[in-house]
Amino acid sequence: MNNVNDPLQLLRKEYAERMLRRDELNTNPLMQFDAWMNEAVRVQMQEPNAACLSTCGSDGQPRGRMVLLRGVDEDGFVFFSNYNSDKGRQLEENPRAGLTFFWDVLERQVRIAGNVHRISSVESDRYFQSRPRGSRIGAWASPQSQVVDSRTELNRIMDVTMSRYAADVPIPRPPHWGGYRLLPLEIEFWQGRPNRLHDRLRYRRTDSNEPWILERLAP
Repeated sequence: MNNVNDPLQLLRKEYAERMLRRDELNTNPLMQFDAWMNEAVRVQMQEPNAACLSTCGSDGQPRGRMVLLRGVDEDGFVFFSNYNSDKGRQLEENPRAGLTFFWDVLERQVRIAGNVHRISSVESDRYFQSRPRGSRIGAWASPQSQVVDSRTELNRIMDVTMSRYAADVPIPRPPHWGGYRLLPLEIEFWQGRPNRLHDRLRYRRTDSNEPWILERLAP
């Protein structure tokens, strides 16, 4: 195995493009997030809605994986998954999670933490029907997070599922697949600055009915 430590230790990037001031932030962190997301879209970042979803089940072992944000509203952040997946089971055991976005072109990061619950079946149905047909079939075919013998076996299951849904056959949403909404209790906006003295401004509250508190954190 080649020693990767030397090149890793030499990797450096100086952040100096922007700064983040308290008086420039929206009093509503969800609106502030919306502004930052729109900017990430405008600069044509690849999948600016990609985020690391961190969960922790009853075994106490944190786990993270990338998901795609599919909606933001006054209540929180929406993403979709197989309910029987590892993350689905962990959210059943412990309905608290974190989302982390990193927009390297803008030298920005957003960290979000809060409570998670399933969205309504109506919302899940609406989004499911907007997905490409292949993705809808894949939601039925994939036993997400379960052990499979081979890629061949996975392809066989997909072929069987595709034969069940001919081109003119509607594809209903699987009962084991749908959306979650993360209701934020903390949202931190991070802007890279020179000498690693980054700007960190955090909104927090202990309950979704309380007003937000905004405070600066040391980098």
